[in-house]
Amino acid sequence: MKTIHYKLDGQQSSKKLLQISVDFPVNAETTLLHLPSWRPGRYELGNFAKNVLNFSVFNEQKKKCSFHKTNKDTWLVETPNTQTITVQYSYYANELNAGSTFIDKELRYVNPVNCLLFADGLTENPITLLIEHPSNWQIATSLTNENGLLHAANYDELTDSPFIISPNLQSESYSVNNVPFTIWIVGHKPMDWESIIHDFQKFTQHQFDAFGEFPFTRYDFLIFSLPNQAYHGVEHLKSTVITLGPSHALFNSLYSELLGISSHELYHAWNIKSIRPKAMLPYDLTGENYSRLGYIYEGVTTYMGDLFLLKSGFFTLNDYLDEFSNQVQKHLDNPGRFNYSVAESSFDTWLDGYVPGVPGRKVSIYTEGCLLAFCVDVQIRKATNNKVGLDEVMKRLYYDFAVKGIGITESDYQTTLENTSGISFQAFFDAYINGTNPYESILIDCLDYLGLSLIQEPLRSYSKAKLGMRTTRSNNGFSISEIYPGSPADIGGLCLNDQIIAINDHHISNDLDELLGYFEFDEKKVLIIRNQKMIQLTLPEVNRYFYQKHSVTIQKNPSVNQEKALLNWSK
Repeated sequence: MKTIHYKLDGQQSSKKLLQISVDFPVNAETTLLHLPSWRPGRYELGNFAKNVLNFSVFNEQKKKCSFHKTNKDTWLVETPNTQTITVQYSYYANELNAGSTFIDKELRYVNPVNCLLFADGLTENPITLLIEHPSNWQIATSLTNENGLLHAANYDELTDSPFIISPNLQSESYSVNNVPFTIWIVGHKPMDWESIIHDFQKFTQHQFDAFGEFPFTRYDFLIFSLPNQAYHGVEHLKSTVITLGPSHALFNSLYSELLGISSHELYHAWNIKSIRPKAMLPYDLTGENYSRLGYIYEGVTTYMGDLFLLKSGFFTLNDYLDEFSNQVQKHLDNPGRFNYSVAESSFDTWLDGYVPGVPGRKVSIYTEGCLLAFCVDVQIRKATNNKVGLDEVMKRLYYDFAVKGIGITESDYQTTLENTSGISFQAFFDAYINGTNPYESILIDCLDYLGLSLIQEPLRSYSKAKLGMRTTRSNNGFSISEIYPGSPADIGGLCLNDQIIAINDHHISNDLDELLGYFEFDEKKVLIIRNQKMIQLTLPEVNRYFYQKHSVTIQKNPSVNQEKALLNWSK
């Protein structure tokens, strides 16, 4: 096969334009060129072609070839009597997150899946990539690097191998079972490398031990320490990109977040980069790859990523329970759990992405999947007298499917659960994965098996606890951001984005809850602004609480069996 050559030039960094040139061999009257319409790790359409400009095509005689677009990210090029075409275009690279492409005067950060074209029938050809940069800059990438010339076995490897080129890169490496792992950090000084390497090596070793081998021959953590608030990670074949900030908190209040997101992304090396839904093997980058298994590839990863920080000793049990309590809180605060299953919500990431969307419509594959993974883990441990858990299931999926190049289905997952545990999971799938049954009862049972309890207490905020509304400060007063179904705020006719400016003819000056508390035993007439109109509504009083604080805690007097189960689960 002929090698495909890409060349990138970032000299127009002040304009945020990455200049791209690629040579393709051709052997037909017409040639179809595509830019990916989405990127693995983000199961929504990305529409990267919106960043392409100055698109042109030349044959080997330097003559322009005619072309036209057949859809938003596909070009049909006329190539009669042509052996090679050179495609040239600019890509607007002005977004800095874990899945984007960005350039400035001291940085070339490229996610190839955003910006590098591919041609029909040539995705298995070997690839070289050269990007112009000063000789004293370093390159952070999992691709083979020969004096600045990057090599990929095929387009799949290229698109899943981001790279950073900068004079401001720092790096240190460690190895686990002879597999090298490198941590690259840009944008932060100084570094406590001793602590970082110690903590990364610990959770890496525990994940490695759970599976028995690593899917790849190396792995790179590409980490941006940003001055602004940021939290984002994206998994790749042999690497991950992480953006976290603000920088001054990275090794203080954000350090547990750094470890958490890094552990999560590393677990993806097995779960989604190796254990992959059948619908995504191989990836089709020209359109949606619908899958109902988000509770596995994101939910199980969320659960296991944090659990391995507990097992490795970075988290204390109380630290872990704080993280788990956050997941429980997000689940119980979301009325979408009554309307849409986690499997349906996974399918619909392609519809409305990762934003909340229509209030109460759907749930998070991360949160719901994490809680369901916990319940599955405990049920397996209970059925096997704590001999195995969910980690054994994932190990079997890895060797029975991923290693053999086979994608998994929901049936494969359920069968593996049942073969591992010896019990049926049909009712569980019907009720919780493909249904919308409340989680509370099964969650409480699983927590109790480990000697843990779910504690619920009303929030101190009157507006949240008694009226069922969340608000944010606005210029006019307080803007409503969430409304709990069936609450006084809901029954009384309040809407999202209403501006509350007065309660019982008293103007709200600073504290909404303080004023509401003053009228605790009185009827509440609320003056709002909606669509530039002033409206007065009366909120009913009900004898119940709505938004509550949910905490998972250790029971005061657990039994011996509960203590043994908790120790087995956490070590």
